[in-house]
Amino acid sequence: MRLADLIRFAGSRLVRLGLLLMAVSVFTFVLISLSPISPVNAYVGADIMQIGPEQRQLIAERWGLDQPMIVRFWQWLRQFVQGNWGTSLIFNQPVLSVIGQRFQASLQMLAIAWLLSGLLGLGLGIFAGAYEGSWLDRGIRLYAYVLASAPTFWVALLLLIVFAVSLRIAPICCAAPPGTLAANVTLGQRLHHLLLPAITLSIIGIASIALHTRQKLIEVLHSDYVLFAKAQGESLAGIIRHHGLRNILLPAITLQFASLSELFGGAVLVEQVYAYPGLGEATVQAALRSDVPLLVGIVFFSALFVYTGNTLADFAYQVIDPRIRIGGER
Repeated sequence: MRLADLIRFAGSRLVRLGLLLMAVSVFTFVLISLSPISPVNAYVGADIMQIGPEQRQLIAERWGLDQPMIVRFWQWLRQFVQGNWGTSLIFNQPVLSVIGQRFQASLQMLAIAWLLSGLLGLGLGIFAGAYEGSWLDRGIRLYAYVLASAPTFWVALLLLIVFAVSLRIAPICCAAPPGTLAANVTLGQRLHHLLLPAITLSIIGIASIALHTRQKLIEVLHSDYVLFAKAQGESLAGIIRHHGLRNILLPAITLQFASLSELFGGAVLVEQVYAYPGLGEATVQAALRSDVPLLVGIVFFSALFVYTGNTLADFAYQVIDPRIRIGGER
């Protein structure tokens, strides 16, 4: 890999990232600003009938809500360039602080779900492809097809009813026991509250990786060079290890990193069902209460996170298959 190719690749990625983030910011800001929900009413909440027009005007001036949409966007953009993402109307804290606190809670759940979905999806796909047409293959495909079409919130509710309500082996809500100070929460308690939401996310993500891995492995096993290897007495395990893994890992990694966006979307629903105080739950609050700075910041951060994951996948390709080179050389 030449240094010039690497610099050119990184430069093009940065330009695309800048354009993407600008488009995401503009569209998110415009859509939320055009929402029928009044930010002042959402900010005041149940006490809206107890304040007069003068107080409403003061609140609007305090948060800059009395300015036209274009003016507010340019004010936000000028602050953003200076490293200030604005202040959340809901939490009355800097947006970066809110995102940092909430993402720290969500990251643990997302990381477990991401690893489980990738490893289990790859493993199930290999078994299904290696034993094509068997009862094991049919069972894995049935599982994948059912869960691929199942809504995330429905799966979360079902698991909550079974494991938290009926069997009582999992907590029903929250990231820690209610009423316990954060400093007194043990690692075991955190994992106990984290496990069921993470499993819910991973169950959904397994399906697509398993199906694509299965199909790719079947294509490899039916290729001419694999038939030649079988004629020479190569075992099925040896064929998969020497010929199959390198061919199925590339699409599996692509799907794995592409699933980051699905995990973010699924986390919004899962955290609502389990009342988990993460970034997804903050996204719902920001949308329902027209907290424009917070919602734009969350969408901006999510786009940055997903784009970074896809870029890392491009670099990982060269480790798995040395024939792939940045700059188009082989």
